[in-house]
Amino acid sequence: MTAVATARVASRAEAFKVALLAFVLGTGLVFVTGFAHPDTIHDAAHDTRHALSFPCH
Repeated sequence: MTAVATARVASRAEAFKVALLAFVLGTGLVFVTGFAHPDTIHDAAHDTRHALSFPCH
């Protein structure tokens, strides 16, 4: 029983780490493209930023 409980805790901890990393990278991507100056990057992310209520104008 102890091995199963330990494995379950470890898998939850790993899942939390992965979710946190995905959140940080996703948020960073939105903000990096939000303040980007090249028109190509701005235009590529324009609709996504507005869908997420991130102002870019």
